[in-house]
Amino acid sequence: MNAPTPQTLAFVRDPVSDEDTARANHYALLSRLLHAAPDASLLGMLAASGDWQIDDAPSAEAVLLAQAWNGLCAASAAMDPAAAQDEFDALFGGVGRPEIVVFGSFYLAGFVNEKPLVKLRDDLAALGLARTQGESLPEDHIAAVCDVMRLLLTDTTRSAAERALEQDRFFATHIQPWYGALCDALDAAAGANFYRRVSQYARSFLDVEAAALTIDR
Repeated sequence: MNAPTPQTLAFVRDPVSDEDTARANHYALLSRLLHAAPDASLLGMLAASGDWQIDDAPSAEAVLLAQAWNGLCAASAAMDPAAAQDEFDALFGGVGRPEIVVFGSFYLAGFVNEKPLVKLRDDLAALGLARTQGESLPEDHIAAVCDVMRLLLTDTTRSAAERALEQDRFFATHIQPWYGALCDALDAAAGANFYRRVSQYARSFLDVEAAALTIDR
């Protein structure tokens, strides 16, 4: 997605909190893993990230996220980049419909390029965002909507309250209704190995995000 770079921002209304920076990093990682297979550098970074101390987790959802993160890091340490690429291609590529569909409109309407995509494009336009030039994939790709959340979390041209409102609206409309179905499909895929760990991490993190919507800000 296109967005202003920090150098072009005319002013900063509210700095980004440490919590929102961490959330943005999770969304950035999910976007990267679900857009393309991890290369050796990314696998090495994840493998070296160390264990998340589960005893420090403040909620049941956070415990599951810590466990999923540790599982992803362990899987990254054991994964070969070529094998990761083969798995990614088998799950998400191929001629015709891939084994795993990663577009929101498929889960919300039963087909790709349906009304949910139109709604998403309208909402992106209202936010001043658009598909990157040269990108052929529809905007409701899971990697794209995760990247939008990253941008919303780090947009310092809006106040913290405005950022929170936009994040909540976008997540509740364009991610929450279908991420579970996508993760279910990945969990059930016979060819998923590393990406089953990615799915568990994605579900656990997005479950934490969904739980936060029930808390008054």
